[in-house]
Parts: sequence; C-alpha cells; structure tokens
Amino acid sequence: MPVPALDRLDERTRARLLTGAQRRRFRREEVVFHAGDPAASMHALLSGHVSVSVTTPLGDTVIFAVLGPGALFGELSLLSPDATRSATVTALEPAETLAVSRERLMALRASEPALDRFLLDLVADYVRRQDVRLLEALYVPADKRVLRRLLALVREYGGGAPGTTVPLTQEVLATMAGTTRPTANQVLRSAQEAGLLALERGRLTVLDPAGLARRAR
Repeated sequence: MPVPALDRLDERTRARLLTGAQRRRFRREEVVFHAGDPAASMHALLSGHVSVSVTTPLGDTVIFAVLGPGALFGELSLLSPDATRSATVTALEPAETLAVSRERLMALRASEPALDRFLLDLVADYVRRQDVRLLEALYVPADKRVLRRLLALVREYGGGAPGTTVPLTQEVLATMAGTTRPTANQVLRSAQEAGLLALERGRLTVLDPAGLARRAR
C-alpha cells in the first residue's frame, strides 16, 4: 500500500524500510502510545485520523495536532538512544498504521545513507512547523489562531473542499489554538453568522473555506 509520507525516499530504500512492517489497527479513542512510553517504533498512518496531545503540569490535556492518512509519527523520538515518547497519540476514529520497529530502522541507517537524509529532513520540517506555531502564539490574535487551526483541519479531513465536516468539538479546536472554549465559541459563532460555517454538536462544517481564510489573515 502506498505511504505518501515516505515518498521522499527512493523506491529501493522505501521497500527495505517497509519490509517486515507490522500492520496495526486501532479502535476509536484507543491510544497508539502514551507520553513517556519507550520509543519502540514509528508509524505511517494508512487510514483514519489521530490526535497528538500532551498533559500540562496542571493536568489538562492539550491537543496540538491532528494527523490524517499519509502522515508519519513517532519517528523523531527514535533518533536518540533510550528515548521515550514526548506525546500521546490517540485514534480519533478507527485507524490503521504500518509500524516500523526501532531495531529495523537502526539497522537500515547503517547501510542506507538516504534514510539518514530523510530523517534529517523530517527534523527540519518539524522545527519549521514549531517556529510557525511559536510566532503565531506570540503575535497572532486568538480569533485568527482559531480560524487557522480550523482551516488546517479542513485540509486534513477534506483537502480544503467546501462542505467539509470536521468531527471535533469546539473544546478540541480551542486547545489546538491555545485559547479558551468561550473564545473559540465566540469566533465560530461569528463565522457562522457570516455564513462561513455551520456549528453542530461535536462537529463543524465549513461552507466557505476561502472566506474563512480571508478572516484568518
């Protein structure tokens, strides 16, 4: 099965990496791994969506990413000896992954220089994403952060198409935007009044992604 997250690798290296990969299935709300678990494998997401979350010192759960088919996760923690998971990954719906063991990855790194370059690119991509999120947190108003996170979810769930339904609560969207639920609710209701989206229990349907994007600038 094609794994878009691995398209940067040449065909030979990709085939060697996936040889022996284990197909794993997860139920809705089943945890793939917990923060603090030993880093034993990386996962290529074949179907479904997963959340990436951390627990704050006050005990609150904060979701900072939602990943869809084609994404790769769990790979960065494999780069350090005796590493543990930095976040918890949970299936938001029935999901399926290909899991590549740490032992397999480490063995291949010794003979496949392309794999090291691939992992370095992943690290660079991660740092760039974190830089963008940090700048947003420091300089972008909360209302625009809410809309930007919603647009990112529309791309994840529907490729950015009008009429895409995002099956997540306002609470989840608020945590992803680094704000409170009342603030997120106010922003979303204003967008609903403008005809840009429809609010329903436990989900949001975006009717006009382009209009939403203009508000998010």
